[in-house]
Amino acid sequence: MATITESTALFSPSYLHPAITSRPGALSLSLRHRPGFRGLKVQSPLYSSLAPKVSRLPSTPTIVSQTHDTTALDIPTVTEATWQSLVLKADGPVLVEFWAPWCGPCRMIHPVVGELAQEYAGKLNCFRLSTDDSPSIATQYGIRSVPTMMIFNKGEKQDTVIGAVPKTILTASIEKHL
Repeated sequence: MATITESTALFSPSYLHPAITSRPGALSLSLRHRPGFRGLKVQSPLYSSLAPKVSRLPSTPTIVSQTHDTTALDIPTVTEATWQSLVLKADGPVLVEFWAPWCGPCRMIHPVVGELAQEYAGKLNCFRLSTDDSPSIATQYGIRSVPTMMIFNKGEKQDTVIGAVPKTILTASIEKHL
């Protein structure tokens, strides 16, 4: 990183006088009356001695991040159009994962819900509902944060689990309603 020294003058009323003291990690500013004050002068070296000297461009192309999503199972998506038939009119219990594409904890819990869908295949139907794509259903069921998992049985909401929780908590909630 290059060392940059900034020098800026800011003008203010004559009754204000700033005194600036800087040290690594802190900048303090105090205002006092000083006759003849004509501005604020700020100088900051951006702490070049503390920052390592790093080139911004790598010398050879490298892969910074690579994602292999082998643990997540494909959980069917439910929408406003399919909500009635897949969830409310289902014969057995249904687990619905309310999620959003921008939600980090949703990405963490998705593989867990996928594992549960596989473990309870035939006993429990699992679906995902994007709150961005189907906001009216999310509003209808009072979804205020994602991820939220809801268990429905015979068209009625039975249980709700909010947040990226351990698999054991979801398992206990499912077991109560099987």
